[in-house]
Amino acid sequence: MELNCDLGEGTGIEASILPFIHTANISCGLHAGSPVEISTTIALAKKLGVQVGAHPSWNDRANFGRTEQQLPAAEIVSLVLYQLGAFDALCRLHNYPMTHVKPHGALYNQAAKDQVIASAIITAIKSFNPALQLCALSNSVLANLGKEAGLTVKEEAFADRRYTASGELASRQLPNAVLQNKEDVLQQVKEILLNQRVRTTEDNWIPMKADTLCIHGDGSTAVDLAKSIHEFLQRPILHEE
Repeated sequence: MELNCDLGEGTGIEASILPFIHTANISCGLHAGSPVEISTTIALAKKLGVQVGAHPSWNDRANFGRTEQQLPAAEIVSLVLYQLGAFDALCRLHNYPMTHVKPHGALYNQAAKDQVIASAIITAIKSFNPALQLCALSNSVLANLGKEAGLTVKEEAFADRRYTASGELASRQLPNAVLQNKEDVLQQVKEILLNQRVRTTEDNWIPMKADTLCIHGDGSTAVDLAKSIHEFLQRPILHEE
């Protein structure tokens, strides 16, 4: 199982967390980070052999890209393309290829259920480079439309987020929507790996298929959680119990 993390967002943890992940989703500068931070993160990832992808967002630094917006489809296409181009330029500076695209924050969550937004993101990716992989919420509108459009889609589950009964990420405004306790995170990872399921905020189980697991880079315990998950993924858990 692959472990990914959202980075280049001004937290300064990149050097500490990159050794424990397989892929990095790096800010394109509109929700957080700077060109220098983005470039530095790409360079560090290259040194460690960690794949890098663009992490485009709404133009919303004031709210870390976590406030919903509504724009015409053509404007969303332009917004995403603008960010992919900027990120790719910095990848070229380091002679290190961009491998994937994962939307950030509200853009990610809205695209998970909104066909117009999802289609605009897909149009931007296909226009820029149809060989790029799309990282999207498992069994979401974005994931399903991406497959229909011929993109290679990595369906994502979150190690550190709670889900609703509908399979959406629980709002960050709800208590315990973000898991910070290592034992809770590892238990969720184990359920996804072994049983392809997660427990919801309503205390039910729902199916959860995943090609990649995400850990957020802006949490106070991010490095410790990434290290613990990395170690957990090395264990022969399929032969336990």
